[in-house]
Amino acid sequence: MVLSILSAPWRRRHSFALSTLVLAASATLQPIAAEAQGAGRGQAPRSAGASQSLPKGPRAMMLGDWYRVVNVSSPAVSPDGKQVAMTVTRAVESDNRRHSEVWVVSTAGGEPQRWTSPGTESSNPRWSPDGKYLFFNSQRPGGRGNTWAIRLDQPSGEAVQVPEYPAGSMPANGRFAVFTDAVTPAPTVPTPDVFAQMPAMARPPYDAITRPTVPARFDGRHVVDMVYKNNNTGFVPGRRTPRVWRPQQLFKQNVGDTARTQITNVAYSHRGATVSPDGQWIAFVADAGLRPDSVVDLERDSLARLPYDKVRDEAERNDADIYLLPVAGGTPRKLMEWMGAESNLTWSPDGKQLAFVGRPARTKSARIYTVPVAGGAPVNVLGDWQFEPSSMEWLKNGLHFTADIGGRSAVLKADLTGKTAPKELVGGRRQVRGMSFDAAGRTMAFVATSLTRPTELFVANADGTGERQLTNFNKDVNADVVWSDAERFTYKSVGDVEIEAWLMKPYGYQPGRKYPLVLYIHGGPHSAYGEGWFDEFQNLAAQGMFVLFTNPRGSSGYGADFTYSTRGRWGMEDYEDLMKAVDIVAARPDVDATKLGASGGSYGGFMTTWMATKTTRFAAIQTDRTITDWTYWYGASDAQGLTEFEFYGKPWDNQKLYDELSPIRYVNKVKTPMLIVQSEEDHRTPMGSAEIWFMSLKKQGVPVELIRYPRSNHDLSRTGEPWLLVDRLGRLRDWFGYWLQGQKAGTAN
Repeated sequence: MVLSILSAPWRRRHSFALSTLVLAASATLQPIAAEAQGAGRGQAPRSAGASQSLPKGPRAMMLGDWYRVVNVSSPAVSPDGKQVAMTVTRAVESDNRRHSEVWVVSTAGGEPQRWTSPGTESSNPRWSPDGKYLFFNSQRPGGRGNTWAIRLDQPSGEAVQVPEYPAGSMPANGRFAVFTDAVTPAPTVPTPDVFAQMPAMARPPYDAITRPTVPARFDGRHVVDMVYKNNNTGFVPGRRTPRVWRPQQLFKQNVGDTARTQITNVAYSHRGATVSPDGQWIAFVADAGLRPDSVVDLERDSLARLPYDKVRDEAERNDADIYLLPVAGGTPRKLMEWMGAESNLTWSPDGKQLAFVGRPARTKSARIYTVPVAGGAPVNVLGDWQFEPSSMEWLKNGLHFTADIGGRSAVLKADLTGKTAPKELVGGRRQVRGMSFDAAGRTMAFVATSLTRPTELFVANADGTGERQLTNFNKDVNADVVWSDAERFTYKSVGDVEIEAWLMKPYGYQPGRKYPLVLYIHGGPHSAYGEGWFDEFQNLAAQGMFVLFTNPRGSSGYGADFTYSTRGRWGMEDYEDLMKAVDIVAARPDVDATKLGASGGSYGGFMTTWMATKTTRFAAIQTDRTITDWTYWYGASDAQGLTEFEFYGKPWDNQKLYDELSPIRYVNKVKTPMLIVQSEEDHRTPMGSAEIWFMSLKKQGVPVELIRYPRSNHDLSRTGEPWLLVDRLGRLRDWFGYWLQGQKAGTAN
């Protein structure tokens, strides 16, 4: 797996009880009250704090407006198509946190209602196939696991857990579910454990040679495993027992019964299990040779220790295949031998075919294939279409899927013969996420955002007609703030490669005036900017600056050839792509070419420091989560697989390339003032790169500031503590306002 070191906004570009719930026991499932009293019909969730005292608009975005923006995600259409549940997330400014709730709205229109407690975090709603329950995720006291439900077919109290309603893949009649779980028990540390009172990271791992002299006196970290930290959870305690493999087995559980029936008991894992509509077959992905998990893992571990070898490491592989197994159990049948990686198994409504997303090789575009269950060759239904699929669902009227099409995204319908290009059903200059259908496949819900509008919920017919917006949670902030729009353009860069870009105008733009410009560089590098609302762009546009953002080669959304064209060549053609865009817009009469800035994070952080060594045309640069020395990064990061793939091996396999692409080797050429932003707990792009860059510029007399954010990891700018996130936005305003606009220090608002 290739790890991207930064996700762009809205991942691809995002993702993002203490009272009574009474529901009418009627076919329309109309809630009388929400789980929490005082839920309020149709009231957009509000943040608490200083943002409530902001002046009325129309006006430019102020920093406090960030707290007012509501994010809608995870739409789920009820089986009868009459309602849509969704996750609604807001910032609680006074508490420096985010809060998520489940809201429901009628597809016929009307005000949405909150269905979960305002005092508890709730998200990811999904309906039971029979429409009796609305399930959602929530960490609540007194429960087991995080799955809770609201009963819909009879008067109900607070949310409950329903162990007799299994989670997993269900047939068309919804009578049972198939899922995977481990049978082998997790190993436990023998007792008495003399190290039990030590901090988890201080305890000696199983394979350790040394031991604490006095356990009570050592509170450091003892590391023997290569994976001992990650960006999401921080430091990971070492394994204290022998290595044990726990293959994922297939289970079946009937609705209304808590008993589980084990279907398989083998040494290999079953992945992506899905039941046929008639409930007779289970399709799953497993190792191509059905080898034990232990053999697969140990082989992978052995290969990972070897030096890079082009013949071996670039060869196409067939690590897994699709299998079929009777629900009653038996011997699995391999559906086909297929070179590549299969995922997203989806049955046709008649159960005669399977669709899957297949990637023939690591650097080849993913396709949707269909294959007869009785056997036969898979059909590539996307042909040579440039773009790659994301999610998909096979309805009675066709196979629907979502895809990123450059900087925008859409819902499309595939031609099952593969002879014609997919038909776009829902699209336009926006980003569409979370495609969901009712049981009949007639009603579709999705979340959409555009450059000038944050996320809201929409509904349409399955063919894309009759589209309507169902929510308006961001009505108040949209009324006050004049969000800046952007002009989309494309241009030919080196090698005659077409690049997509956008130029966002500053707030209050007046023809005849000149404005400073800031170039934004996304992360990944296999991520992308696009047609969605993004706080960082709006933040600087509100400050009175042009914002230029592009998807240089290496970005996702344009096919695998484009995405992987920068392999081994970071900072080369991708740098030229970016500078070509700067050349184009700097020639405009309304752009002040003497007041240019650049900003980027992660891969964009690498690129901004790289730029600083290559050119002095920028008056100021801000670098986020930067990488300045790739050898240091390899040892300190949690994502070594990135450069092992992108740079053709480990540092000692290709030290020359690691050095040539390290900005620190050329730091003596830097003259541009730089603001460095770094998180203390970022294990993806650790602090050392920022520290050495700061010290190097300081020693050379180059204006530089380093901001170190506590309690923050690589995702500060997306999911970090709200106060710190907004503080960062203010510092970007300060830095570019000072160097590009001549403003006094610390005047951002």
